Amino acid sequence: MLFEPIDVKSMTVRNRLWVAPMCQYSCMDEDGLPNDWHLVHLGSFARGGAGLVVTEATAVVPEGRISPRDTGIWNDEQVAAWLPITTFVKSQGARVAMQLAHAGRKASDSPPWGYDGTGTVPADRGGWVSVAPSEIAFPGASMPRALTTEEVAALPAAFAAGARRAIAAGFDAVELHGAHGYLVHQFLSPLSNTRVDAYGGSAENRARLLLDIIRAVRAEVGDEFPIMVRLSASDWLDGGVTQESTAQVVTWARDAGADFFDISSGGMLPTHVPLAPGYQVPFARYVKENTGALVGAVGLITDAHQAEAILANGDADVVLAARQFLRDPHFPLNAAIALGVHLDYWPAQHRRARPDVAR
Repeated sequence: MLFEPIDVKSMTVRNRLWVAPMCQYSCMDEDGLPNDWHLVHLGSFARGGAGLVVTEATAVVPEGRISPRDTGIWNDEQVAAWLPITTFVKSQGARVAMQLAHAGRKASDSPPWGYDGTGTVPADRGGWVSVAPSEIAFPGASMPRALTTEEVAALPAAFAAGARRAIAAGFDAVELHGAHGYLVHQFLSPLSNTRVDAYGGSAENRARLLLDIIRAVRAEVGDEFPIMVRLSASDWLDGGVTQESTAQVVTWARDAGADFFDISSGGMLPTHVPLAPGYQVPFARYVKENTGALVGAVGLITDAHQAEAILANGDADVVLAARQFLRDPHFPLNAAIALGVHLDYWPAQHRRARPDVAR
């Protein structure tokens, strides 16, 4: 099943082993422009047989970057910089999606490598005041400014503009980042959203921003362009989002126009998460069983037989991996060999290295 094609709206993907978003913190000029690193990083996964390659969290506005070194999609110069990357990825037979993001209170953070300092980047070093649903800081970060009702209402247009530019940059789909403690997740979780306007309080109100973003993006991209959503199915904390509340959000999101759900967890606050191989797969299964949506499973999936079992058991429709792709950019090609599947999309330049081909 891992190497069966799958359709998401108008997009046909050649297999079900996809690359999850991975932050790279590599826009060294702090301009949001992807560069040769991103071309080689993302292109290697397409060459290695991935079905769909999803970019790192790409900010729809400058203040939405996790760090000053994140990629962006808020101007046309960035569109031009993304085009060579999408062109190469698609030339290798893979599909490519842009993860549209806003980091909220986790923005303006210090890059985790090559930077002298930790925590919020100060203004004199290129940082900025972050924004959030409420004035509740992420531990170790500066206090964010609470967005006004009018500012929240303007955010869907920024995501829609990002989606429009993503299409111009050659992307086959977009993924809206609603997980890992970033802005949309901050609105969804009662742990970070204490608003008393139309975007706070009830579950419906806390989901309003996400649903408005989906509707705005759908209106911008048309009926057939795929819209994916990444969600944290659990905060792993009392009083936070749960798989039950996430399934309800997925139902609303499907009605609003979303097509596929990438089910992760955590990121709202530091907490103990019981890590184990496939530890988030049950969340994907729960959402799939209770909504009928197309879902992807992610989280310590490192082996071909493990990935195949997730699909064979009906836990998910797609498997996404991140760190395993860093360890082995040819993970899908090697997984096919392990499963005894003959693929016709080995790069011609590499075919003499196939273990299943006589020399």
